[in-house]
Amino acid sequence: MLIADFDKIKAQLGFEEGIHGKEEYFNSVVLVLLVPIDGEYHFVFEKRAADIRQGGEICFPGGKIDEADTSLEQVALRETYEEMGIPAEKIEIIGRVNTLVAPMGVTVDAFVGIADISLDDLSVNAQEVERVITLPVSYFLTHSPERYNVKVEVHSTTVDAATGEQIVLLPVEQLGLPERYKTPWGNYLYKVLAYPTGQGVIWGITARIVNDVAEKISKIASSI
Repeated sequence: MLIADFDKIKAQLGFEEGIHGKEEYFNSVVLVLLVPIDGEYHFVFEKRAADIRQGGEICFPGGKIDEADTSLEQVALRETYEEMGIPAEKIEIIGRVNTLVAPMGVTVDAFVGIADISLDDLSVNAQEVERVITLPVSYFLTHSPERYNVKVEVHSTTVDAATGEQIVLLPVEQLGLPERYKTPWGNYLYKVLAYPTGQGVIWGITARIVNDVAEKISKIASSI
């Protein structure tokens, strides 16, 4: 490309912010839902129904971004209505936390919202939610999460579960890459958080989001 042509382009390149390759991930949005119970705010979690994705785990209401969604906030509100029956007009969005990128190919955008309702007002979708769980915000301000690490590696080959045949994902020899890439590499330790509670273990992505929100609340409270 000639310099004269590139000069016309460089002024429009801009400085974008975001997540590179986000379209290659499973992109989802959750609502960190708060409701007042007995004079204090509680996080509202749901235990997912056994026969859906990540069945039996505890999480916030949320789900995958659809093409019809016009904003991330809309996704959070739509999914909360579909799973818990809380209409959008009953929820006040008060903030959001940083986008979480997990090494298993998932991104999660999380909004924080308050619903001034009673738990009796919920209309739970039994196909997606086994039961609703509430825990006071104060619990997470006074209890630090347990911290673990899992090992994340990159493999250039995999094995077909049905046939036992090796599948080449990255043709190392054909591309002339160093021999070391024939064996797993990376050795990255990914931090996993867990909150054991009397109602089940809150862990993984949900625990990270809870921890992030709890830390923000603690920081703000200490400055007031």
